[in-house]
Amino acid sequence: MSGELSGGDLSRLRQLNALAVIRALQGRPSLTLTEVAKHTGLSRASTEDVVRELLQKGWVAEAGATAGGVGRPARRYRFRADAGRVLGVDIGGHKALAVVADLDGNVGNSARVPVTPEMGRVERLAAVDQAVADCLEGAGLAPGDVWAAGVGTTGLVDGAGRVMLSEALPEWTGVDLAAHVKRLVPGPVLVENDGKLAALAECWRGAARYAKDMVFLLAGLRTGAGLVIDGKLHRGFGNASGEIGALPVLGWIRAQEHLSAANGEAGDVFAAARAGDKAAATAVRRYVRDLALGASALVLALDPQMVVVGGGFSRSADVIIEPLRRELDRWCIRTPEVRMSALGDEGVVLGAVRLALDDVEDRVLDGRTPLVSHL
Repeated sequence: MSGELSGGDLSRLRQLNALAVIRALQGRPSLTLTEVAKHTGLSRASTEDVVRELLQKGWVAEAGATAGGVGRPARRYRFRADAGRVLGVDIGGHKALAVVADLDGNVGNSARVPVTPEMGRVERLAAVDQAVADCLEGAGLAPGDVWAAGVGTTGLVDGAGRVMLSEALPEWTGVDLAAHVKRLVPGPVLVENDGKLAALAECWRGAARYAKDMVFLLAGLRTGAGLVIDGKLHRGFGNASGEIGALPVLGWIRAQEHLSAANGEAGDVFAAARAGDKAAATAVRRYVRDLALGASALVLALDPQMVVVGGGFSRSADVIIEPLRRELDRWCIRTPEVRMSALGDEGVVLGAVRLALDDVEDRVLDGRTPLVSHL
């Protein structure tokens, strides 16, 4: 094999180096060239070339010089998180939630529109429109200011952003969410299943930041899962990974019915169980038992480091986690660490933000950097 790099290889190397520098600067006030080189492993000369290019494109700005010391102060550089915005949308049974975030993923504004599980397609999409419009208006942004949008929804989603199957929401199967949201913001729109996005968020900013292999359980009015393998969200060949709830024998389809059978809202049932009510405690135990069956199958297949429970029921960790761990002990060869989500019901929309940010970062890799046209 030749030791010389082709033109295409050199271009790819420059793109990878640019992304390495951006990631080194993200989340930090500022760094010198020497500090950037240390974080990236690049030579100082290569670092200087990359930073110069990113300055020209607008991804990086000078942040002043280091005070003190001998000789000329070293220049410092910062990532321009304020240069662009991404949109995250969570479409569920009870809410349409939209947030805008900067390029570091910091949420600046949000808007929530209540919906109901029984609501039809037209009404739910209208709620999405309202949430996005209110969010952008509150942030003082125009649709064109959004570089990319991530959208989370219940159901099975194909690679083009269409809902292939949804049993939880009426008239939702077949909705082309990517096309619909693109009417609201002109940039790229990426759509993903809510459980997968919540798993992505947990690995980014939640309980699983240091877990390379993780099973995420979406526990709420419906039950779902997201899988992270070797530090990456696992989608599967047809984007249907984690859909173990499709097997009726595992009980995920009926799991939440145990709580509704206790004659109360789920939150009230968890509260009653916490207070010692025997009927409520029985309902929670049956719910956790069904949840554990599907979780055990995933654990046995993947042998993950961690199981994270999120979704609407994650606020009741104190009455879910220990019973779930005991059930996993019954069925699993090795019980992984079981933790409650650090993000609660915000996990899906944060995962949508991360999905949009990943698309923006991909623009560095393939040269489609939009900052030049926005400066």
